[in-house]
Amino acid sequence: MSGQTLTDRIAAAQYSLTGSEVARAVCKATTHEVMAPKKKHLEYLIQATQESNVNIPQMADTLFERAGNASWIVVFKALVTTHHLMVHGNEKFIQYLASRNTLFNLSNFLDKTGSHGYDMSTFIRRYSRYLNEKAFAYRQMAFDFGRVKKGADGVMRTMSTDKLLKGMPTLQSQIDALLEFDVNPKDLANGVINAAFLLLFKDLIKLYACYNDGIINLLGKSQELYECIEISKSLV
Repeated sequence: MSGQTLTDRIAAAQYSLTGSEVARAVCKATTHEVMAPKKKHLEYLIQATQESNVNIPQMADTLFERAGNASWIVVFKALVTTHHLMVHGNEKFIQYLASRNTLFNLSNFLDKTGSHGYDMSTFIRRYSRYLNEKAFAYRQMAFDFGRVKKGADGVMRTMSTDKLLKGMPTLQSQIDALLEFDVNPKDLANGVINAAFLLLFKDLIKLYACYNDGIINLLGKSQELYECIEISKSLV
């Protein structure tokens, strides 16, 4: 289905009547059009996360509501929009997601309206798991691996041993969840999944940079780690 549906227009109009321009922008970004969320709507939402008078929980709740739609297109675009805001929006957006007990519950999502819906549903389930893992990692570490400084004086390179031993498994879990998206070139058949893939690819580059920094730090702390292990053994 191409173009905005009547349902899309009604939903956007309802939010306009209530005065919620942010919710209206979320609806505009997550229409039934088989294309990536429009840049102008994403930019509006990114800017909204910077404003002190914008209700971040309400923005997130609207995205969760859209992710509860029956259409794979709307759900996938809601996930892409959320991911975009986690990466490019004010950090208070991902902070709020990390503070929630539950995020996307799409492990059983299935759009049965056609073969394309079946195929895309698989990637929606995998994508939602990754976004949940990304928020969980922030909750564990109090920072986003994708946003921290990399290199010789970066966060992972200068991290203390205790925090590094906690951080590396958390980082590994996030990388594992991302790689489980496991898309093939033939699956990149529409603008929605292409937008998700681009965000995931950029995340992966940053995560591997953090992982490399962590490994270098671990190697530098090998003697200290050996002593910690020996102490742990003596306590067992």
